Amino acid sequence: MSINRNLLNIIIILCVCLNLGCNEGAQEREKKETYSHTIQVSSLFPSSSSCVLSPRAAKTKSSLHVTHRHGTCSPLNNGGKATRPDHVEILKLDQSRVNSIHSKLSKKLTTNHVSQSQSTDLPAKDGSTLGSGNYIVTVGVGTPKHDLSLIFDTGSDLTWTQCEPCVRTCYDQKEPIFNPSKSTSYYNVSCSSAACGSLSSATGNAGSCSASNCIYGIQYGDQSFSVGFLAKEKFTLTNSDVFDGVYFGCGENNQGLFTGVAGLLGLGRDKLSFPSQTATAYNKIFSYCLPSSASYTGHLTFGTAGISRSVKFTPISTITDGSSFYGLDIVGITVGGQKLAIPSTVFSTPGALIDSGTVITRLPPKAYAALRSEFKAKMSKYPTTSGVSILDTCFDLSGFKTVTIPKVAFSFSGGAVVELGSKGIFYAFKMSQVCLAFAGNSDDSNAAIFGNVQQQTLEVVYDGAGGRVGFAPNGCS
Repeated sequence: MSINRNLLNIIIILCVCLNLGCNEGAQEREKKETYSHTIQVSSLFPSSSSCVLSPRAAKTKSSLHVTHRHGTCSPLNNGGKATRPDHVEILKLDQSRVNSIHSKLSKKLTTNHVSQSQSTDLPAKDGSTLGSGNYIVTVGVGTPKHDLSLIFDTGSDLTWTQCEPCVRTCYDQKEPIFNPSKSTSYYNVSCSSAACGSLSSATGNAGSCSASNCIYGIQYGDQSFSVGFLAKEKFTLTNSDVFDGVYFGCGENNQGLFTGVAGLLGLGRDKLSFPSQTATAYNKIFSYCLPSSASYTGHLTFGTAGISRSVKFTPISTITDGSSFYGLDIVGITVGGQKLAIPSTVFSTPGALIDSGTVITRLPPKAYAALRSEFKAKMSKYPTTSGVSILDTCFDLSGFKTVTIPKVAFSFSGGAVVELGSKGIFYAFKMSQVCLAFAGNSDDSNAAIFGNVQQQTLEVVYDGAGGRVGFAPNGCS
């Protein structure tokens, strides 16, 4: 009898141990799923065979389709085929944009006067920033409506398009160049007007006169520029969203790496920006979702239509000499559930901003070093490979069908915690070279920039009137 009782006790102990082991295994799996993404390696690369339209843009009021300019869905593509982007060139232009933003924020900019005859003499450090301008929307300009593909940019204020006649030079664009003489709603703005006087803050260059008409000039960090008449014109977003008398630049001398687009839609905070000019309709509120790949579309929506109830907001912070930028206060970063040991002053001293036109998120050197170290530790099962351009942490995934990536989340002031989508962590060149899509700034005093790779698939809401920016997951669906 005692033997049987002992045997029974052993069996009970074994069962308890096995059950605990199963629970521990389940807990480990649950922890792994909570703090990591497991995705197909092939999903890091766009399919060029078809275009998948965002249902959000199709069914939401005041909403435009957003396309990647190099993608299958782009109106600029060649017969439905995606153009293969030169990634090294994109990253080079991206660094030019970042340098220009940092230069502007460090008070190295000066105000200059421009004229039609001296347009190419605009200093490269002045004006605004463009970079590679990855995302575009189609907007109707003039009467009758002339559809134009415009880069949309939260880091720029003045909207402009190329215009006929091209007095000195125009770059190649896909659609016919806008001809103001064929529009019944176009007229030039006087150089004595308040709008002309506002050009300094919107472009970095004061307006000038040509036969009493206001002349604007804007130069970008990559040596691109646009010079022409400040004008007013009808802008059509959708059949029900039509605006008369929108200030814009009608550029008759334009040069740069705009690759097919007609111009730019300025979504910054200056009074000449498009959100400011349409404030009576939309109260300076707009949102967008950048698609997960070039084979999909996202949306750019003006007003509150369709905004998710799950959006988490953080206050817009003030950046010295950066009043047109949307500032953010980053208070922490976690990688795979591990909060990085980064002193708060690392972010608070230089400040941070969100930018639709910067591709790769830039972090203060100490913050990037901590992120890179923790990310590499959690990716230790995957072989590393050489870096590319500004990206120094790369992996060879050619021998894997799936990859498990540690989740990355940003904490902002006000309690907003934003978990990046699985496509917001890597920048993929090829299967054998997939890189962490973050880079460190060259100096501790340079502002952090939350770039567009990290924003992919998120719903990003800009509430200019409320002084806040918000985030929610799955913004394109």
